[in-house]
Amino acid sequence: MTLMKAFRALDGEKTGKLVDIEIPKVGADDVLIKVKSAGLAPGVFNLLQAGMLKNLPMTLGHEIAGEVVETGSDVDNVVIGARVRVYSNMSCGTCKYCASDREQMCDKGAIVGFAAFGDKQTKTYIDHKDGGFAEYICVPAFYVDELPKNVNYDVGAKMTDLASAMRCLKAAELPAGSTLIIIAATGSMGTSSIKLAEFFGVARLVLIGRSSERLEALRGLSKIPMDMIALDKLGDDWTEKKALAQAVARTTRGQADAILDYGAHGPDMWQALAGLATNGSFVHMGGNRAVLPVPMIGVMQNCWRIIGTRNHTRSDSDLVLKLLADGSLNVDELITHNFPLAKIEEAVSALQSRSLPIWMAVINPE
Repeated sequence: MTLMKAFRALDGEKTGKLVDIEIPKVGADDVLIKVKSAGLAPGVFNLLQAGMLKNLPMTLGHEIAGEVVETGSDVDNVVIGARVRVYSNMSCGTCKYCASDREQMCDKGAIVGFAAFGDKQTKTYIDHKDGGFAEYICVPAFYVDELPKNVNYDVGAKMTDLASAMRCLKAAELPAGSTLIIIAATGSMGTSSIKLAEFFGVARLVLIGRSSERLEALRGLSKIPMDMIALDKLGDDWTEKKALAQAVARTTRGQADAILDYGAHGPDMWQALAGLATNGSFVHMGGNRAVLPVPMIGVMQNCWRIIGTRNHTRSDSDLVLKLLADGSLNVDELITHNFPLAKIEEAVSALQSRSLPIWMAVINPE
């Protein structure tokens, strides 16, 4: 038996643990990948702490890139030595959602190393649920995409966030010359959206975040004009005084075409609606459990579109890969922090506490 290191979620535990497990065996349709980079994202750790993860024990980590080191007997489209990223969204492949480029909505949808969304999952997922915070991962060859030569493993791993930001921008249905508000702009999804905004005709960005210092660091990410609204400049009583609503209204004059909300916590980000124009879109992909305290008559009168979405589709990631491959998009600068697998607990703590100015962070097992 050959063992490897893996960061696992165990039954009854609210934090992961680095343990030794057997290197997975390769099935006929599978590939074994030596993990070179695995992206850190807060969502899975929040679910683990809340006791909401299913199918435990499980190796965590759904943002994965690496080198193929073994292929199954029936695999003819992936070769040993290929540089790949894992498309970690597994679904049934036959339902109305899977048949219409909406596979992330599949009733049996589940994400490798992350979460299952329905009560039932496919056998493919049950057999390949273990994620990328490990030295090796085994997945069906169907779920890997070859990386362009100019895309490094770290960016390949964080393709998941880039493609999910692509999904949110598509959902917003932005008109040309639009004004876009991004909530939680300094995180992985926020910075991804800033980088992709130019491909959606955005003419102005209004960025909302906790720290004025961290917001100012974003200015070099795009040539699109930016306005910053920092919560640390609004006063400790900003929630009670509706200071965010006032700041957004002054900045946008109520003419923002869309809001992308990536905030995971807090009931008061709804104040940003003060800047949303008639027929504007409010798109949420942050997993916030707070109630949106907006009367439906306000939604009706303003013809607002409130959209919740999760993850992304294969076509979203294919489009991002195309932009990266032809040089239209470069996101190397978004990778701000690298951690070895041996220090993953330290990395998770830094991510959750926001003690470091992280845009994107990855685990490098080697």
